[in-house]
Amino acid sequence: MAALLRVAVRDDIAPIQRVRHAVRENRLTSGVITDDEVREHLELLGRGWVVELDGTVRAFAIGNRRTANVWALFVEQGHERRGFGRQLHDTMMAWFWTVGVPRVWLSTGAGTRAEGFYRAAGWRDAGLTAHGELRFEMERPGSARA
Repeated sequence: MAALLRVAVRDDIAPIQRVRHAVRENRLTSGVITDDEVREHLELLGRGWVVELDGTVRAFAIGNRRTANVWALFVEQGHERRGFGRQLHDTMMAWFWTVGVPRVWLSTGAGTRAEGFYRAAGWRDAGLTAHGELRFEMERPGSARA
């Protein structure tokens, strides 16, 4: 069965949490993200997407429109290198540009696979966060700094 990429809904919170906690590299500075925080990001602060394979969520991404931040992008262990992360990334970034966000940022740990993923996707190094993570930024295509 083919993978299905779709907008995430409230019923996806449990599978999103399962995927988030199953990844090998999960070096987030915030150790606990509650179901209510996920729901708030999906329904009020931004939008999320999931990739389903055979009816099971295997990857997800969530963007926060208010803070112009990639809040999460995770692919379940054993389902990497199938293009799910890139599909989610490109879908989320197109959404950010469509809703008028001029610049998006994210943070990730140094030396992680995520760092390589974001660099390969064209993100610009923007220093370190207060927590010592790498900060990356991307400008909307066609903007003055892009």
